[in-house]
Amino acid sequence: PNQVNNVLCFPFIFRGALDVGATTITEAMKLAAVKAIAELARVEQSEVAVKAYGEKVSNFGPEYLIPNPFDPRLISKIAPAVAQAAMESGVATRPIKDLEVYEDSLDEFVYHFGLIMKPVFSQAKQAPRRIVFAEGGDDRVLRAVQVIVDEGIAKPILIGHPGDIQRKLEAANLRVRPGVDFDIICAGHGDFFDDHFESYWKEYRRLMERKGVSADFAKREVRRRPSLFGALMVRMGDADGLICGTFGRHHVHREHVENVIGLAPGVKGLYAMSVLLLPDRTLFIADTYINYEPSAEQLVDMTLLAADEVRRFGVTPRVALLSHSSFGTENTPTALKMREALRLLKERAPRLEVEGEMHGDAAIDDEIRQRVFPSDARLKGQANLLIMPTLDAANISFNLLKIASGDNLTIGPILLGAAQPVHILTATATVRRLVNMTALAVVDKLMNER
Repeated sequence: PNQVNNVLCFPFIFRGALDVGATTITEAMKLAAVKAIAELARVEQSEVAVKAYGEKVSNFGPEYLIPNPFDPRLISKIAPAVAQAAMESGVATRPIKDLEVYEDSLDEFVYHFGLIMKPVFSQAKQAPRRIVFAEGGDDRVLRAVQVIVDEGIAKPILIGHPGDIQRKLEAANLRVRPGVDFDIICAGHGDFFDDHFESYWKEYRRLMERKGVSADFAKREVRRRPSLFGALMVRMGDADGLICGTFGRHHVHREHVENVIGLAPGVKGLYAMSVLLLPDRTLFIADTYINYEPSAEQLVDMTLLAADEVRRFGVTPRVALLSHSSFGTENTPTALKMREALRLLKERAPRLEVEGEMHGDAAIDDEIRQRVFPSDARLKGQANLLIMPTLDAANISFNLLKIASGDNLTIGPILLGAAQPVHILTATATVRRLVNMTALAVVDKLMNER
């Protein structure tokens, strides 16, 4: 009992009490903490607990009576309950006006991306849109849907088998209900499929008939490729955005996006940007997944799209074009390419804060930057958007930094350049990453509508 108090009760009772300036700890505050703990014990396990215990994770019952001590929701559920009880008891000297905002602020102690994602979530909550998940039967997707519904950021549509999804919901003790909180579309049969299959395969055939796709092949592909079916849903207006990629190869999903969704007007190609949240800074890195050897023109296209996306996070983009060369020290093909990209960017986006070509350390270290930067450099302060010369450079740098910084503190990959909101994740995507990308897809749709 003492350990339960030390781990689950005291830290969060004190947190709530201190935040409202409580003059004492009342019985009502203690009861509020107990009730909040009891409620957490009855809901689904957090992703952290699932990772920690694997198949041994339990749901509420004789073997599981209190929440897991690793549950990141403890602080954001217990402390607000205690704070509210303190205010109702009349012992709070600094009442909190908006408990929902207070709860969000507590999440930032647990989720390191809280601040960077805050403007995105705020926009998504104002006007949730229909987002279809191609791998609807994935356990991570189902847990993400629970969070998405709880936070009210989207209207999920899952592609998968209803029976399989229902069994997994029950096994994970998830509270979301098919047909109420989200919709299920069974690829291959079911009312929605039967009503839309003909128009979908005919549209796919129309798009691909000069690329060797016959009617029979189109029918087969639409039946068996969930990401293709999801892309067609978006194209035909039956969904507002698509999330895929938790299973399968990135380039296969990308082909469906390119063939069905297409490129945004004036865009030369698709690009991938990944976000890395380090203890002292946030870095945006491109292109981490798609273009092996981008040309100078593609680098310009990528940079402008990435800069626009960075602004959606409420961040002013400061761009560094990276190379093994530093401001003309080498004249290799990649160095010349980055130099040409800078020239074109100065013409197309004269107000964009961008410099290059430069070493990676100069981009993010103040002392080095002051020593080596030209006197007329346009980049003031540390760069936050790093444009790499090749896919190898971007992908290797991103993955090394991700592991070195503690892993999983990432957002993305964010797909840039598509005509409609689509994001292709990776097989290692976490529940929180799925939630974040869903919010981004909703905001992408809202921006397109404007």
